[in-house]
Amino acid sequence: MKKTLLLLFLLVLSFVQVKAQNTYYFPGETFSEEIPTPESFLGYEIGEWHTRYDRLVAYFEKLAEVSDMAELHTIGYTNQRRPLVVLVISKGQNIQNIESIRSNHLKLVDPQAPMPDVSSMPAVINLAYSVHGNEPSGGEASILTAYWLLASKSELAKEIRENAVVLIDPAINPDGRDRHSNWANMHKGTPPVADPLDREHNEIWPSGRVNHYWFDLNRDWLPLAQVELQTKIAWYHTWYPNVVGDFHEMGTNSTYFFEPTKPFGSENPVIPRKNYEDINSKFAAYFAKALDDIGSLYWTKEVFDNSYPGYGSTYPDIQGGLGLVFEQGSSRGHIQNSQRGPITFAFTIRNQLRTSIATMEGGVKEREYMHRYLREYFQTAISEANSSRTKAYVFGDEFDQSRNRLFLKLLLDHKIKVFENDREINAEGKSFKKGKSWVVPTSQPQYRMVRSMFEKVTEFADSVFYDASSWTMALAYGIPYSSQTVASTGKELTTLPSLELHFPQAGKYVAYLVDWSDYFAPKFLHHLQASGVHVETTALPFTSNTDQGSKDFPAGSLVIPTGFQKLSATELHEAIALAAKASQQHVYATTTGFNLKGIDLGSNNISAVREPKVLMLVGQGTSQYEAGEIWHLMDTKVGMSISKIDLGLFGRVNLYDYNTLILTSGSYNSLGAAQINHLKDWLNRGGTIISLRMASQWLQSQEIAKEEYLTTESAKGPDFVPFASRRDFEGAQAIGGSIYLGHLDITHPLGFGYRNVEIPVYRNTTIFFKPSKNKYQTPVRYTQNPLLGGYVSSNNLEKVKQSASVLVSQVGQGRVIHFVDNPNFRGTWFGTNKLFFNAIFYGDKM
Repeated sequence: MKKTLLLLFLLVLSFVQVKAQNTYYFPGETFSEEIPTPESFLGYEIGEWHTRYDRLVAYFEKLAEVSDMAELHTIGYTNQRRPLVVLVISKGQNIQNIESIRSNHLKLVDPQAPMPDVSSMPAVINLAYSVHGNEPSGGEASILTAYWLLASKSELAKEIRENAVVLIDPAINPDGRDRHSNWANMHKGTPPVADPLDREHNEIWPSGRVNHYWFDLNRDWLPLAQVELQTKIAWYHTWYPNVVGDFHEMGTNSTYFFEPTKPFGSENPVIPRKNYEDINSKFAAYFAKALDDIGSLYWTKEVFDNSYPGYGSTYPDIQGGLGLVFEQGSSRGHIQNSQRGPITFAFTIRNQLRTSIATMEGGVKEREYMHRYLREYFQTAISEANSSRTKAYVFGDEFDQSRNRLFLKLLLDHKIKVFENDREINAEGKSFKKGKSWVVPTSQPQYRMVRSMFEKVTEFADSVFYDASSWTMALAYGIPYSSQTVASTGKELTTLPSLELHFPQAGKYVAYLVDWSDYFAPKFLHHLQASGVHVETTALPFTSNTDQGSKDFPAGSLVIPTGFQKLSATELHEAIALAAKASQQHVYATTTGFNLKGIDLGSNNISAVREPKVLMLVGQGTSQYEAGEIWHLMDTKVGMSISKIDLGLFGRVNLYDYNTLILTSGSYNSLGAAQINHLKDWLNRGGTIISLRMASQWLQSQEIAKEEYLTTESAKGPDFVPFASRRDFEGAQAIGGSIYLGHLDITHPLGFGYRNVEIPVYRNTTIFFKPSKNKYQTPVRYTQNPLLGGYVSSNNLEKVKQSASVLVSQVGQGRVIHFVDNPNFRGTWFGTNKLFFNAIFYGDKM
């Protein structure tokens, strides 16, 4: 009897809790009892705790199990092996015929296909949450959205199930989400603490915003540096959703933001005006009503960016859909004080839930319009291309097959049509050889993506940018390219071309030789050094008589002598073969040290390559983005581990265990006098510091490096600026991210492997150093007409012209290599990565 009463009490309590939560999130609605509520499955009300990702996925699995209106798809895995899932929801008949629906929908993106009957086609709506892991309200809203859509008996829910296929990404960044969820849950008080200074609201480094490699995934939709977005984009192009909701959080004192964004100033130049002026306004009405109904405040037409193509809310715009950014003022925990009073986690979730439902409602109500727009978008892409003077782009690096392939993969991943170049082309001072270059015609459905990849834009409607003002990917890859007024193409490329690598047969050789020009040559070098192979490099070019005849080897090329090895001839041959296969490098062999031209193989201009022992300081006060870029670069492009040591542990570090120290942007003022003296002593005795951006300022402040800042007389500004204009006026003086042309000394060890003295660099700082007083130690300085793409004020442009991009400070027997411009920005700048590789492998040769 007691047991029965206890069960009855628990059932009543559960009913009261469910009713209370449904009253808050879904007032006045009734639900099917066949669909388990989130709180009955998870054991707590949504908003009471931050839901771990595995529990979120488990709930979605349960929904797919109990309902014939839901399917759960695993589309990939994160670096930490969390599944990337998409929950597909529609009426049962649609789920049974989902492939037929998808195939019919894809006809809309093919201007050559017959136009389907859009009146009977369901809307395709993608709701994407938590691309920033410490913006958790979206992930919780995904749970409630899925429950509501499957269980609600409302007419609106029925209409959406009947007329839409809804694709729910619960978290694009599961690794970062769990990092933040664990932090918030482990610091939750009872009762919760609303003080913004409480530990719960202030994560340690790295934050949950970033993924495993400390990348901001909401900048990765264009470059595709990370596995999460590689997976997402591959999936995206199997659907081309009509509407994509991209759910974020912002500062606690803000309310709620939805589109439209700032007219013209925050808009992408390749997107039709119809998107911004017509479609955005249609959908804004749905969002306004949804938030008005619950009395939540909001704002529009300000700040947030729609120009950079790499956001989750802009990439869909460039694929014929409507991308929508939502920003909720964050509780950054379970409750936090704001200027309007305490903000609860549940409150932030409810707002995201409301706009999620409104996105689906708008997508269904406007579905025929959006279907026609999707077809129109790709049709007008071709008509715009046909009216453009530029008919094609030709590109290719004759000496770097790996960088060519990396760029080709990027184009193919974005569904851009690429063709082999079937003729010799000389244009704009560049030579493009048949078989080693490719053509991208502009007359294709992805014309607007082609423009994003190749166009250089320097004129803008606004001078204030939320993020980057330039994103020309061909410049980021450092690929030689030219526009063409005629599109002459060979065979279309559908997959990456196969490689035919040269490797010498076993024999009696004096040395093996490898050109350093290829992007993955550093990977080859690391593999050899890890195998115990002694490797040397040349400071001057030579021509050798190899197993393939006469072959030129530029400065920086690798020389592997056979006479100074601990390995036997057979073991050496096998080690080189394994390294060559792993890095896809051509290897040549010679039977003589007497070269046909230039220095011989025994020259003093050929010296041993020191094996790098690299330490990077990380932690609070340093840039998690720059550190992550370096970690990811060395992991994925070289296969080389580096020691990441927290700044707080520097007192325990014996620097003499390392020969290279990397300092990313940040503050190192926590280091004491004894630690700084240890650093100076190590540096003077031959150490190498690789310093990025603001780290160089810190080194200057400590008189560790002694370079000169550029000081020029600034143009006199106005004596008075209206207070309301202060943000725009000051913002115009920043360099938010633009591309410049530098002059590279290819004879300097930092320039080894480059064949062209012109090099595009990415700048997003107003740090200006004069070129080094040592005339040999400014390997990259700007040209006199440097701006290639993006916005810069006239005053800052004059400073750029007179300053250094990369310079080297000699300190005793050591050196500091200053990268004023980040050579590894967002895992995108393959064209400048080699500067960084050279700093690591050839740092002692400056």
